[in-house]
Amino acid sequence: MDKNTVWAIVLSTLVLVVFTFLQPILFPMNTTPAVSENSEIIEGSVVEGVNNVSDAPQVGEVDDLEDQFFIEENFTITTENVKVTFTNRGGDIIGYELLNHQDGEANIEMADNITEKNRAFAVSFGDASKPVIEDIFNTKIIDDYTIGFYKPYKVTNSDGSVSSFTFVKQYTFLPDEYVFRLDIRVEDITNAKSFNFGDVAYTLRTPPQIGPYYDRKKDRYENRTFMTFNGEKVKKANLGDNSSKLYDNAVTWTGVTGKYFSVLVAPMNTTSVGEVTYSTALEVPNYANSQVKIERNPIMDSSSLDTYYVYVGPRTDAAMGMYNKAEDNGWKLSNLRFDEALQTSGMLSWLEKALKWIMEILYKIIPNWGVSIILMTILLKLALFPLTKKSSLASLKMQEVQPKMTEIQTKYKNNPEKMNQEMAKLYQETGYNPLSGCLPLLIQFPLIIAMFNLFNNYFEFRGAMFIPGWIPDLSVGDSVYTLKFNLPLLGNHIRLLPVIYLVSQLIYGKVTSATTSGGNATQMKIMMYAMPIVFFFVFYSAPSGLLIYWTVSNLLTLVQQMFLNKMMKKKKAELELKKKNK
Repeated sequence: MDKNTVWAIVLSTLVLVVFTFLQPILFPMNTTPAVSENSEIIEGSVVEGVNNVSDAPQVGEVDDLEDQFFIEENFTITTENVKVTFTNRGGDIIGYELLNHQDGEANIEMADNITEKNRAFAVSFGDASKPVIEDIFNTKIIDDYTIGFYKPYKVTNSDGSVSSFTFVKQYTFLPDEYVFRLDIRVEDITNAKSFNFGDVAYTLRTPPQIGPYYDRKKDRYENRTFMTFNGEKVKKANLGDNSSKLYDNAVTWTGVTGKYFSVLVAPMNTTSVGEVTYSTALEVPNYANSQVKIERNPIMDSSSLDTYYVYVGPRTDAAMGMYNKAEDNGWKLSNLRFDEALQTSGMLSWLEKALKWIMEILYKIIPNWGVSIILMTILLKLALFPLTKKSSLASLKMQEVQPKMTEIQTKYKNNPEKMNQEMAKLYQETGYNPLSGCLPLLIQFPLIIAMFNLFNNYFEFRGAMFIPGWIPDLSVGDSVYTLKFNLPLLGNHIRLLPVIYLVSQLIYGKVTSATTSGGNATQMKIMMYAMPIVFFFVFYSAPSGLLIYWTVSNLLTLVQQMFLNKMMKKKKAELELKKKNK
């Protein structure tokens, strides 16, 4: 190679380097649309692409001409409550940490089970069966709590005409709330009758799964429930793995709730929402999704703005209820009623709230939720003791009048009307009320239901320490040792609380059966010994808070029953003495 050729190569290379450096300055590409820093939605221009907007094309026909200029990047927004990670691929969320709630040593991850083809708040053109948008979007960081993503498209319709549109997604957060605003805008739609892919404009989806991670085969006390609220009542659905279900009625909000956390999506224009699909697709082995896909009806105008308010946070009354009154939240939202997603006892929710109020007062006195459970159980037993005592006396009274009742039943067995008259007369003379023995049970039954739901779902129990080294978290089962293998029906944790519960039930059964005689004694013994063993396996992995309640209640009932047995024995002796004196 001669000297002139070498110089020609060097100079040509130098010119190319200088031109590459100066080109963006002297001849900038129009890749960023004009944006007002105060605007809520970014406006963009149109670039080349191939698709069909108005005649329901296949989404896979999108020609991504801009991706050669952009690479995939991640962006983060952090508030007092959440840390959210975005990708410019589709303008989706790939991480959503709740900073004030932990799963072990890590934060709760609400954008769980993310895959390359399924991300949180991703959008697909067309219905719920279509794949999510994979294009690299332009990004605009508007401020510390607002980020926008946009991509212009040009499309070719089936009749050969050309249409265009710009697709925009913008996320806006507030510093101290669990609700964020998602604006989805399709703008500058030209030369098309509608924005329509098979009678659906686009589909928005929630995260594939919400945290914390759980194994639905082992953890019977965790759950994932699909919910939709229509302004009047909540519709719930629980699906098995690899299932789907359509909901096509009115939607005020829809989403997924776990035992302690929820993702709920509230569209501001509810009439724009078409079908909602609940999906438990199995995309990752042994971990099914719990995902909601919301279809948007065809867009008939040249542009549209859809606003969604999305709640991602704890399933608590304080956090969810603030969106019922405009003055209670920074978004000035009212009557969204996210709190309808709370786990309650239904008609007995008022009783559950009352019990919760009592327990919170006790917690202020002694700041330990385990101690609060014990103290409230003691208070309830004391409050119900007069009724229990009355029931025991009623059973003793029944033994006293039983011979006369049998005599009347035998004498008037062919005359039911006369038998009822004589029975009523006997009850009046002896002062016996056959319903008095049932009253305590009628009162205690709703109380048991409310207590069960409270101790099984109370958010404050999550991560609440009771006894260090034994019960560090009242929302899960205790554990004294972890095996390297699974025991049938029990798993790999050796737990002490279920054993204490079983022993307390067996002792209680022994004491109770000692006062039972006659033909029912054998049946009572079977119930008193067999049922605790069954419940031992049922409650083996139950939350510690719930087992503490059951165990303390059993021990208190045992003490109470021993006292009542002593009282009954004394009463029986008095009755026997009266009979002899007669």
